[in-house]
Amino acid sequence: MDSVEKTPNKSEQKSSRKFLKSLIRKQPQELLLVIGTGVSAAVAPGIPALCSWRSCIEAVLEAAEQLEVLHPGDVAEFRRKVTKDRDLLVVAHDLIRKMSPDCLMEVFDDLEPHIQKPLVLQSILSLMERGTMVLTTNYDNLLELFGQQQNKPMESLDLKDKTKVLQWARGHMRYGVLHIHGLYTDPCGLVLDPSGYKDVTQDAEVMEALQNLYRTKSFLFVGCGETLRDQIFQALFLYSVPNKVDLEHYMVVLKEGEDHFFKQQADMLLHGIKVVSYGDCFDDFPGYVQDLATQICKQWSPDADQVDSTTLLGNACQDCAKRKLEENGTEVAKKLRQSEDAGGS
Repeated sequence: MDSVEKTPNKSEQKSSRKFLKSLIRKQPQELLLVIGTGVSAAVAPGIPALCSWRSCIEAVLEAAEQLEVLHPGDVAEFRRKVTKDRDLLVVAHDLIRKMSPDCLMEVFDDLEPHIQKPLVLQSILSLMERGTMVLTTNYDNLLELFGQQQNKPMESLDLKDKTKVLQWARGHMRYGVLHIHGLYTDPCGLVLDPSGYKDVTQDAEVMEALQNLYRTKSFLFVGCGETLRDQIFQALFLYSVPNKVDLEHYMVVLKEGEDHFFKQQADMLLHGIKVVSYGDCFDDFPGYVQDLATQICKQWSPDADQVDSTTLLGNACQDCAKRKLEENGTEVAKKLRQSEDAGGS
């Protein structure tokens, strides 16, 4: 009789999930998490504007039309761009620049009741508790709202507050979330292109602190699609960092097709980014993030948390130095014993 091949169930598929060892062996405080629209889409699927840049643009256009803050001709032009233009991030920036940012308040108002599936947020919070830093390209504050529900002292910050940005970049704001585009709750603070952060990009102290993160942390991009094409992200982290191909960053993506996936892998390696797939279905995303966070959190130890991994002497170097000291100590002790033995004879 032919044997029947058993189809793996969900729990078996979960247990067989593979992760890059170089990633899951990272200490949480060695990572900087970059979260994009995919996180918001997984957490609050009931708000279409959070699902993608296309959905966000369509929702903002609808709000602008209802509030009559955008000429009908402009509305029609932007709707045409949504269907034809490939670079939706640029379209979104152009749209919000042209109209009142207050439309974002209409689109994103009262988010807390819409947190339906907090699994990804819980996973991110567990990493933050152990020292992982977080920045986002999102306008929403779902992570902060969820963290506050868990009695964590969450704080949203943008690049216009130099003091807080430096504190965050130096690892002194465990529950700080840096919004590089600003936050919808402060329409006046929204910035849509690098010229809006001229004071930041021309501040040598701030730029050195931020770019040092790209050199010394491992960035983990989660729920991000267009982040590497984001002009603000490029200006802050990519333009002035040399030898990016030698760095070790990671991007978790949906595997939409083999050709596209492997091309993306090759392209991202130029920025020092290893692309890994969470699956070929968006429903796999929350479970993957949870399992990945669990694996990384296993590496955490309170002693390691005392090391400032934003310095050029990171955890790996600290371990090497410790081993070297131990080796030297053993060698010294051996020589002392040999000297004593020689004296005794």
